Amino acid sequence: MSPAALDNAATESLLAFWRDAGVEACFEDAPVDRTHVAPPPAVKAVAKATASVVAQAPAGDAIAEARRLAAGADSLEALGEAIAAFEGCPLRGLGARQAVFCRGDPRAPVMVVGEGPGAEEDARGQPFVGKAGQLLDRMLREAGLEGRVFITNTVFWRPPGNRTPTPAEQAVCAPFLERAFALLKPRAVLLLGGAASKSVLGTDEGIMKLRGQWKEWRLAEGAVAAPALPTLHPAFLLRTPMAKKAVWGDLLSLAARLDEPA
Repeated sequence: MSPAALDNAATESLLAFWRDAGVEACFEDAPVDRTHVAPPPAVKAVAKATASVVAQAPAGDAIAEARRLAAGADSLEALGEAIAAFEGCPLRGLGARQAVFCRGDPRAPVMVVGEGPGAEEDARGQPFVGKAGQLLDRMLREAGLEGRVFITNTVFWRPPGNRTPTPAEQAVCAPFLERAFALLKPRAVLLLGGAASKSVLGTDEGIMKLRGQWKEWRLAEGAVAAPALPTLHPAFLLRTPMAKKAVWGDLLSLAARLDEPA
């Protein structure tokens, strides 16, 4: 292919990217970030209202009950049943159809933790089965990690409007997530997005600062620990394709870690 043809192909590819991102004009009076998709006002209002209700709800008894149920589960299957029976998470009464616990190999060396289920996950009962999950699966496959992951979330019921789960909601579900970690005993953990990374690692640092840095997830009891790698959420990559390169590097780092001697 001639240099001119290569230039034309590159230009067409760039124009196609901006077309898909919603650009309709070459110049406007002010710059507009068209890669950012804001939720509709109604969705934002629902998210704010439900998050406020959850923040005011007492969670001490619910967390104690979650700990009791989680401790009684001696397998991941039993843990899934305990989650489905748990009534203490306020998200359960905010429109979620069912509990969404996990998918993947229960003997996998990698535990993948996202934020919470969305509409597609709520309908099908499995995490990461929508567009973001399909992208995640493709990237895992290309990195040589297909079939080597166990996928779950910090909360197991869909937040209204697909909003980010609150720390209070994550705290109620944490005993189940920690029990899954203890039962699986993975060699490494992949944390998807800021909400998951902050909750699991107990930090206030943003995902852009955490991304790509190996941390440690260690339970307070049971001497269970594993290296944990925060990265960007695949839903963010759908809105910001240029960030895929960074996540690809994180997945390669994860794959290389698994190849090291145990």
